[in-house]
Amino acid sequence: MLELKNISKKFGEKIIFDQFNLTVEEGKTLSLVGPSGGGKTTLLRMLAGLEKLDSGEIIHNGESVSISHLEDANLLGFVFQDFQLFPHLSVMDNLILSPTKTLHMSKKEAQDKALHLLDRLGLAGFADAYPYSLSGGQKQRVALARAMMIDPQIIGYDEPTSALDEALRQEVEKLILQNKEAGMTQIIVTHDLQFAENISDQIIKINPK
Repeated sequence: MLELKNISKKFGEKIIFDQFNLTVEEGKTLSLVGPSGGGKTTLLRMLAGLEKLDSGEIIHNGESVSISHLEDANLLGFVFQDFQLFPHLSVMDNLILSPTKTLHMSKKEAQDKALHLLDRLGLAGFADAYPYSLSGGQKQRVALARAMMIDPQIIGYDEPTSALDEALRQEVEKLILQNKEAGMTQIIVTHDLQFAENISDQIIKINPK
């Protein structure tokens, strides 16, 4: 279970969160739905250690997580809206870069893990491909595999269906449901209420203040 208690965050004079509370059950899928400017993506970025919290408490499965060292906690693996794959690197090199550099995983161990994830996500045979040759849905799955390389407790998706056509939208929906069946805890940021209703155990609507 993930519990956020009294979370506060400001950007300049703007208050993004003020004593915000949230609970996500283990193995469940939560969608944060609403227009831009409500702090949904900021929340994911904070849990991934990409943004600093001003104050608050984070508890995962009964243990407190230091809000000043979230970047080292591997609490949330972040799947970026625009994937942010390195175009000059192969799929394999995109996947092993972070674990070999930040987790000091051996290259062989990282490669074996990457091949397993690619196979699980229906991308066997794509290890040597480059991002330019992939479809939007394939890039989405590579981005998910990269997030999973660090064994995060939670996967967070930022607008995973943005700019995708209906077929690819259904592909992403199927992928999230597969992860749900596997018992993965997931948080999805989306403006698409219908998509959220199709995949979620819980939906929270967040609007700009």
